[in-house]
Amino acid sequence: MKIYGIEKVSLVDFDGHICCTLFTGGCNFRCPYCHNAGLVLGRDLKEISEEDIFSHLSRRRAMIDSVCISGGEPTINPDLPEFIKKIKALGFLVKLDTNGTNPKMLEYLIDNHLVDAVAMDIKSSKEGYLNACGADDKKTQNVAASVEILMKKCKNYEFRTTLVENLVTEKDVNSMANWLAGAQKMYLQKFEDKGGNLESGLSAVSRAAALKFKAILEKTIPEVHLRGYD
Repeated sequence: MKIYGIEKVSLVDFDGHICCTLFTGGCNFRCPYCHNAGLVLGRDLKEISEEDIFSHLSRRRAMIDSVCISGGEPTINPDLPEFIKKIKALGFLVKLDTNGTNPKMLEYLIDNHLVDAVAMDIKSSKEGYLNACGADDKKTQNVAASVEILMKKCKNYEFRTTLVENLVTEKDVNSMANWLAGAQKMYLQKFEDKGGNLESGLSAVSRAAALKFKAILEKTIPEVHLRGYD
């Protein structure tokens, strides 16, 4: 596994748990609003050895109870399952953050009880994926397959969408409400320009629009929350 970032203690990346968050390098999407541009593009990053990671986890077992694997996109690494097995062997719960483009690996991780929770990004409606992140039809089909896998097989999952003006519209949200009908939980996240995004000049959807989107999604999804719109 190529790990390029670590947050040694996090209270926000795994609901109800104190976790260590690991950031993998590389991604097969190019979301213009991505705030992890360095991880996505793999520029000027120093890899953190597995030895250092597991040494840290072993020392922190009294403080943390879980590990969140984020990115980048973790599932582009073929050795992800073996890496998770090592984490589980230490007694930690594991949460995976993913864009859903590797449904075969996602299903393997769920079927083999290697993940305890999954957070999957929904970039837009299926029709809006090309505009939102440059995904072609094949990748969008893989995302749709991952949605189906999570809804059928995963006991603890959430979908999350970052609300960026012109990338997620009311039309997209209405389509998403049909696509994701019956999903367990969804978060609508406010876009923040932190200066390290892939593209500049982007803006967040207004609070009024976010509340409208929430109301639309609540017609088909029992639990919908806003993040960052306090």
